[in-house]
Amino acid sequence: METARQVLCLCAFLSLPHARAEPIRYSVAEESESGSVVANVAEDAGLAPAQLSARRARLLSEDGRQHFRLDPGSGRLVVAERLDREELCGQSATCTLPFELLLANPVQFFRVEVAVEDINDHAPVFPEERVILKIPETSNLGSRFPLEGAQDPDVGSNSIQTYSIDPENKYFSVAFGSQIKAKKYVELVLKKPLDREEQAEMDFNLIAVDGGSPPKSGTTQIHVVVIDVNDNAPIFSQDLYVGQVLENTSEGSVVLRVVATDQDEGVNGDISYQFSQAGDQSYSAFMIDRMNGEIKLTKPLDFEAAEKHELNVRATDGGGLSTICRVLVEVVDVNDNAPEVMVNSFSSPLPENALPGTVVALFTVRDRDSGANGKISCALEDQLSFSLRPAYKNYFELVTVSALDREEMARYILTVTAADAGSPPLTTTQTFTVDISDVNDNAPVFNQTLYTMYVRENNVPTVLAGTVCAIDGDVGPNAKVTYSLVPAYPTEQPPCSCISVNSENGDVFVLRPLDYEQVRQIEFLVSASDAGSPPLRANVTVHLVVVDENDNAPLVLYPSQDSSSPSSELVPISAEAGYLITKVVAVDADSGQNSWLSYHLLRATDPGLFVVGAQSGEVRLRRSVTERDTVKQKLVVLVRDNGQPPLSATAAMRVLLLSDFSDVRLTHSSLTTENEGSSLTIYLIISLVFVSLLFLVSTAAFVILKVCKRKKLKDGHVLYGASNLQSSLADAGAAGTLPHAYCYEINLTTGSGNSEFKFLKPILPSLPPQLNATGGATNNEQDFPCGPLSVEDVAPDNPGMHSAEQFNSLSFN
Repeated sequence: METARQVLCLCAFLSLPHARAEPIRYSVAEESESGSVVANVAEDAGLAPAQLSARRARLLSEDGRQHFRLDPGSGRLVVAERLDREELCGQSATCTLPFELLLANPVQFFRVEVAVEDINDHAPVFPEERVILKIPETSNLGSRFPLEGAQDPDVGSNSIQTYSIDPENKYFSVAFGSQIKAKKYVELVLKKPLDREEQAEMDFNLIAVDGGSPPKSGTTQIHVVVIDVNDNAPIFSQDLYVGQVLENTSEGSVVLRVVATDQDEGVNGDISYQFSQAGDQSYSAFMIDRMNGEIKLTKPLDFEAAEKHELNVRATDGGGLSTICRVLVEVVDVNDNAPEVMVNSFSSPLPENALPGTVVALFTVRDRDSGANGKISCALEDQLSFSLRPAYKNYFELVTVSALDREEMARYILTVTAADAGSPPLTTTQTFTVDISDVNDNAPVFNQTLYTMYVRENNVPTVLAGTVCAIDGDVGPNAKVTYSLVPAYPTEQPPCSCISVNSENGDVFVLRPLDYEQVRQIEFLVSASDAGSPPLRANVTVHLVVVDENDNAPLVLYPSQDSSSPSSELVPISAEAGYLITKVVAVDADSGQNSWLSYHLLRATDPGLFVVGAQSGEVRLRRSVTERDTVKQKLVVLVRDNGQPPLSATAAMRVLLLSDFSDVRLTHSSLTTENEGSSLTIYLIISLVFVSLLFLVSTAAFVILKVCKRKKLKDGHVLYGASNLQSSLADAGAAGTLPHAYCYEINLTTGSGNSEFKFLKPILPSLPPQLNATGGATNNEQDFPCGPLSVEDVAPDNPGMHSAEQFNSLSFN
C-alpha cells in the first residue's frame, strides 16, 4: 500500500510542472558489482538525506527493471545488479539507462540518466580457427584477399583497433577499414609476387588487437595455397544488396538474390554462394541457395527484436577465388503486437466519501510496434462515476468524477481499452474491480414510528413486553445497532427504572411487577445507535400499556362489616311486597368487567321473604310480612365481580320485623341478650376446659358487657360507624365503581312512639397515599359530595350499580 501511495503521488505530480527541466546525468562502468556507488543523487538534487525517507523517495523506471537502488540513509545511488552493456544496449555507441527519482509529500520529480561506460571485457574472436586461402600465383602485387574479420562486442576504443601478421610474412601485409555501419573488413595485401615453385604453401597467424587497457587480442591461422592459372575472382553485380521484408513473412519466402560473375571459364568460372560469418545470430533466420544465390527465410522475423539484419555473402569460383558482398535486410513493421497495459498502482476498496478527482489507479500503456502501429489511445467504457485522465507520457490515471454511494452501488467493474492506430487496430482490455468501502452515513431506522406494547399487571419480573427493531443501511460495524433507553427531553430525569431494553436485540423487559391501579401506561424513548465513528442514532417512542387483572375483591361499603355484630334494619310488619329494606353498596378497585358487580342472596332465615336486586343491590320484601314470620331475620348478601376467575365479598345484616317502632328499645334489648347468650355459650364451653377459674372470669366479663351496652343504648347508640378503605383501592377513573368510602349513621330517637330512621351525611375516611398518587389528585384537590350517592359516584363503568333515585329512597318514616 505504501508503494501504491507513492505511485499515486507520482501520477498526481506528473500532471503538474514540478519536474526538473534537465536530467541529472551520471556514468558508471559496466560489470560494476551490486552495491557499487554511482553518485550522491540527493546532493546533486539539492536534497538532504533525511528528506529522502521523510518524503518516501523511490526510483521508477519505464521498463519496470530496477538497475539501481537508492540508499535513503546517505542519498547515494548504488548499482542494484551487475550491468552488462552488451546485454543492455548491444553494439550501440552509447548506452543510457533513464529513470525517475520520485519524492512524495510533497510530490517532486527528478529525471536521472546513467550512461553505462564500456570496459574491455571481451577479446576479439575470429569466426574460424583456421582459414585456407587459395591464391593464384599470377596475382598482381597489391592484390587484396578478403578475410573474415574478428568480432569484439565492445565499442569505441575497446573494439578492434589493429590487425597484424605473426610471424612477419614477406609476401603479405594486412589492411583493414570500415564499410557499412562501421563494419570493419580485413584483407591480405600481396606485397611480393607469388611463385608456386618457390613456395606452394605458407602458414601464418592473423592477430586482431583491441584498444583496451590492457589490450586484448584474438588469433586465427591463415593457410595460403598458391595455385596458378585461375587469375580472375568472382565479381558481384553490387557491392551492397538491400532488401525489405515484412516481419510476418512466412518461412521459406525469398528475400532477395545475389549475383556474381567470373570471367574465367570452366571449373574456374563455376561460382558457389555461402554466408560468411555464419556463426552470427543474425544468420540463423536466413539460408542461401549455393547455386543461384537466393536468400530465403528460415523463420519469421521480428521487427521489435531487430529492425535490420546485415549479412556477408561469399562467392567462390571453381579455382578457389572468392569475393564478398554485403546484404542489408530491412524488416518492415506490421501491427502484430497488441498494446500492453501495466498497472503501477491500484486502490481498492475506495471509501464511499471519496471526493471527485480521487485517483483510483495509475497505469502505463506501451506498444512494441512503431509508427502508427505503436500509437496508443485509451478509453473507459461507459461509466458515469469514473474517467481516464492522461498524466505523463504514456501514463494514465483512473479517477472519480462524481460522489459515490455504497448503498446504491457497492462494486464497480471498470474496463479500460487500449487500442493502437494500426490497420486493423489491435486492442487490449484491463479490468479494474473497485470495491466501495462503507462509511457511517446512514442512521438506524426503526420499522415502526410508534410502538405499543402490553403487559398484564402483577407480571413476573423481567417479563418480555415486546421488541423494537431498527436497521442500518451501512455494513460492518457501521450497521451494528445497539439499543438504549433515553429521556424524552434532555432535561428530563432518566427513564423509569422498571423498564429495560436489551442492547443487542431490542427486547423490552418489565423488571418488576406493575399495578394497574397505580399506573395505566408508561411512555419512554428507545434509542438505536450504530457503531460508526461518530455514531448515528434514532429514537422511537414506546407506549407500554398495563392490562388490568382481576386482583381486587369487592369491598362492601354499606352495611358496614367492621362491627362485631351485623347491622340491623327495621321493617314494619305492615310493609307490602317490594318494600325497600336497605341497599348493599360495594365497590371494586379493578376496571372494566373486572369491576362489574352483581348481588345475590346467599343465606337468609326465610329465603322466600327477601329478594336482592342483582344489579342494584337493593334488598326488598318478596312478599308481605305476616305475623307468623320470625321477628329477627338474618341475611347474607354475596357481592361478586365479573372477573375471571370472579372474586366476591359478603355483607351480613339483620332485619327486625316490628309492628311499631316504639318497640325498638325492647327489641334491641332482646338482641343484646341474645348476643350475650351466644357469648355465654362460648364462655361455658371454654370454662368446661379451664374448670371453675375461667368460669368466674367469663361471668365477670358477661356482666361488664351487659352494663356497657345498656349505657350506650341510653345515649343514642351509633349502629354504623365509619370504616377505612383498603389501601389497594383505585380511584374512580381507574376502578369504575364507588371511589370513596361512604358510611352512614342511624339515630334511634327516644320518644313516645314515633322513631325516625334517616340517612345522614357520609363520613369521609382518609384515602391511602398511593390512591392519591394513582388517581392523579390528592384529598386537598378533591371535595367529595355529601348526602345521597349519585350514579356517577357509585359505578360510572358498571351498568349494574344503583341509580341515584333508588338510593335516595332508602329512608323510613
